[in-house]
Amino acid sequence: MQKKSFETAIATLGEPKISSPLTLCRFVPDSRRLKLHVPRDILADSEGDKEQWLEFEEAGPREKIYYDPTKVKCAIVTCGGLCPGINDVIRSIVMEAHHHYNVASILGIRYGLQGFVPEYGHEVVELTPQKVSDIHEFGGTMLGSSRGHQPPEQIVDALERMNISVLFMIGGDGTMKAAQAISREIRERKLKMSIIGIPKTIDNDIHFISKTFGFDSAVAKATESIRSAHTEALGAPNGIGMVKLMGRESGFIAAQATLALKDVNFVLVPEVKFDLEGKNGLLAHLEKRLKSRGHAVVVVAEGAGQEHFENTGTDASGNIILGDICEILCSSIKKHFSDLNWDTTLKFIDPSYIIRSIPANANDRVYCGFLGQNAVHAAMGGKTELVVSMLQDYYIYLPLALVTRKRRRINPQSNFWSAVLESTGQPFNLCNE
Repeated sequence: MQKKSFETAIATLGEPKISSPLTLCRFVPDSRRLKLHVPRDILADSEGDKEQWLEFEEAGPREKIYYDPTKVKCAIVTCGGLCPGINDVIRSIVMEAHHHYNVASILGIRYGLQGFVPEYGHEVVELTPQKVSDIHEFGGTMLGSSRGHQPPEQIVDALERMNISVLFMIGGDGTMKAAQAISREIRERKLKMSIIGIPKTIDNDIHFISKTFGFDSAVAKATESIRSAHTEALGAPNGIGMVKLMGRESGFIAAQATLALKDVNFVLVPEVKFDLEGKNGLLAHLEKRLKSRGHAVVVVAEGAGQEHFENTGTDASGNIILGDICEILCSSIKKHFSDLNWDTTLKFIDPSYIIRSIPANANDRVYCGFLGQNAVHAAMGGKTELVVSMLQDYYIYLPLALVTRKRRRINPQSNFWSAVLESTGQPFNLCNE
């Protein structure tokens, strides 16, 4: 029996009564549901949850739509950190809405949710096919972005002033929670507006979503830095190459890049605690590795080892400010081997901002294109409070309430993590307990 906590029904603004202007497509019946197997690592709800079969609404064009395209105004906003593929999603939305639905207008909101608040003074831009035709060739976002909370009341005020009926929100967990707050305000005012989320997080940590756009591109770029660290480690006696990768609360990039390039000997992620000192600590095992092979490569997710820090406060988005674990690692490694009178060479590489700002690769471009198109189909069909995603090669709609329940994280008991440990050769436990 499907758990109530995994409710997958999608909210709508009303009955679609307008014939779709689309001609070259296969219409999806609004009643169609896909019964898909959801493995435990995607549910990621608690240790007790088991894999389930759940029903999802299939994404795609509907024969009847809710909005009159010639009268509807849309807006796009990008929030949070940069990620490969944001421009591809923007371009896909604009091209689908203009060329296939002939919408009246699409506005670009500059610099995230700040763009809705008059006091910031950010200008709104008109998005046309001509303006977005080549933006997929570049990384980042043509609209700019920002972090931090903005009052949903002010955002809805701005939507009303601009006569916007559809808002596409491209962002991560915090953005999807903001989308929920905006949707609640819209409901309280009894307005007819669609809020459509396109999940963006380079960390791949959104609940119920198996892969977010930009993740493949990020992993591919990360492997270049790991290869460089390996080369540096081989270039000196007792050489150590260390690479810091993204991953505040989830270590998927570090783990996936480790599997992609079999040169990593230790990978540290937020989901698995470790000790530095002691017989079973990282330093002891690093010492064994250097004795046996003469070099080592360490990959570190930025959120790993936060148990070694006291509370460092929160940033503008409410995220915990991370302690610099690599600074501790570098100093501890140097001191440990200095005390042993070992000559070691440590090379540290942090490619984070390079990875975030690259253009998407071919696979991510295709993925972004479908996400943007299906976001427009959802909006024109009068659907709201949803995110567009893919599960088992099917594009589906997920309610915002489902994807914001918690962050998706690596399960240390999973076969995926076991494969990472087998690839590196590091022990299952780097703690002395």
